[in-house]
Amino acid sequence: MSYQTPRGTYDILPDESGKWQELEQIIRDQCRLYRYKEIRTPYFEDTSVFARKNDSSDMVNKEMYTFTMGTDSYTLRPEGTAGVIRAFDQHKLYGSMEMPARFYYMGAMFRHERPQKGRQRQFTQFGVENIGVKSPEIDAETIALGIDIVKAMGISSIKVSINTLGDDESRQAYRDALKAYFEPHIDTLCADCRIRIVQNPLRIL
Repeated sequence: MSYQTPRGTYDILPDESGKWQELEQIIRDQCRLYRYKEIRTPYFEDTSVFARKNDSSDMVNKEMYTFTMGTDSYTLRPEGTAGVIRAFDQHKLYGSMEMPARFYYMGAMFRHERPQKGRQRQFTQFGVENIGVKSPEIDAETIALGIDIVKAMGISSIKVSINTLGDDESRQAYRDALKAYFEPHIDTLCADCRIRIVQNPLRIL
């Protein structure tokens, strides 16, 4: 019998692992310059950490690896943000860290989606979180960190495109306009989009 990796997963062989280590070190070095501290959360969490009421995302509704042990429901982490926020709150880091609290993480994430080019069911993700301060300066800092990481990788040809849906008022107006546009065509929409038109019309796009 010939054993194979599960669909949507991959092996990192010795010839490639050195490249991964180099990239990870670049990320760590740049994050340190920006005063981000590494946080490592569990590979699985209570399902409620990720699944929120009326969440219209495919990640929550279709792609999570969830399992039960007795009456407990657990989910392999599909993204990093929720676990970081849970840890920040659980350990009351808001009382011991300078705000904004700057975190970064690297590690395996899991989504049960259709494997395709560039997308896997187990994948490695790097991300940063700023908690405690909401400002355009923090957004600009995050973008600058991303640019510096790419430059440190030796990539010189970089184009950064920035888009926004505006403030809360303009976003709500945009959602209302989308809903008004799609409602006359609801019979032509898929079952998922008929739910999204109520929960979050932006997901239809």
